This record gives sequence, C-alpha cells and structure tokens, in this order.
Amino acid sequence: MIAYLRGRVLDIAGETLILEVNGMGYEMYCSARVFSLARRGGELEVYTSLQLKEDGATLYGFSSAKEKELFLKLTSVSGVGPKSGIAVLSAMSADEAATAILTADVKKLSAVKGLGKKTAEKIVLELHGKISAAEVMSASGEFSGDFSLPSFAADGLSAADEDAVSALQNLGFTRSESVRAVERAKQSGAKELEEIIRRALQG
Repeated sequence: MIAYLRGRVLDIAGETLILEVNGMGYEMYCSARVFSLARRGGELEVYTSLQLKEDGATLYGFSSAKEKELFLKLTSVSGVGPKSGIAVLSAMSADEAATAILTADVKKLSAVKGLGKKTAEKIVLELHGKISAAEVMSASGEFSGDFSLPSFAADGLSAADEDAVSALQNLGFTRSESVRAVERAKQSGAKELEEIIRRALQG
C-alpha cells in the first residue's frame, strides 16, 4: 500500500498532479490544500490513499495525515466515494469539514458540489460520533496540543475549557472571543467538551 510519497512535481493538470519519485511518476487526485502547496519542479510531500476498484486503481493525495484520516472517514460512509471525499476537502479545509460534521452543519456540507442534502445528512449521521473535538483542533495537522498551566490560571479555565478555547482559536476566533463563547456555552448547560464547542459555535 502506498501511504506517503515525497518527490518532485512533474506536472499539474486539471484535478491531478504527477509526482516524480525515484524516476517513477505517480499520478494522483489531490485535495485543494495539496494543490496550493504544489509548484512545477518543486519538492512536495503527500500522504496518500490507494483506492482499488474493479476497473483499476486510483491514488489520492493529502497535505497531512489528519486530512487523509478525514478522507478515509468520509469515504467509509455508504454512498460517498473518493471523488466526493476529495470534493469536500477541496470545498473547505479539513478543520472546517470536521467542524461541520461535529456541529451537524448539513447546510455547509450539502453546499459541496455533487454532494447533496441527503448525502450530507448521511455523513453527519454516520460520522457525528466519530469526529472528536481533538480532531477539530488538529485536522490541519498543525496543532501542537501544548497548553501552559499559567494560561489556565489567567482565565480561570479548567483543562477541558482550555481545550475548547484552543479549538475555537484554531478556527479563527480570538482568545477573548473563544473564552466568552465557552463561558456562555457552559452557562447554557453544556458539560462535555464536544457539546461546549458545538454550542459555542452555534452561539
């Protein structure tokens, strides 16, 4: 199984690119994030998934292990093929897709070209319990997860609250906005981490 490749971008054409590795050219469909990093003649590393069908094999490329994991979860849903999985990760970032699933945002998912409302609902239904708050924080593969104790004390937050705040910050909110949103979510009755994040985003 081909899980990871690093080489020189030989060509970029339409929805695919060709990566030259040790004299061999690998053609693959890639997420939008990969295309944003790819330059003809430049070096590129991708995490890959080889999808086998009766009529052949197709290689798909991703910018991080987390993005690949999300693709595999999406394609585990009945009716969601590899092309649809790539379409989701091209229409939005991995953390946005994970957040949409976590918060049951069917409207955002159904806006993906070729997906449709029924398929979006199925994705939420089947993956809702399989997408954790931790994945929202680290879907881009860049979140370190290191928290300093002084930051807890500064805002009077527990470790769980800080996790929620960090997840919101990773989605583009300022720390002060994130802290206020988490406090409001808890005041409304949210207790578990995922519920706190969900209510904070909805609020």
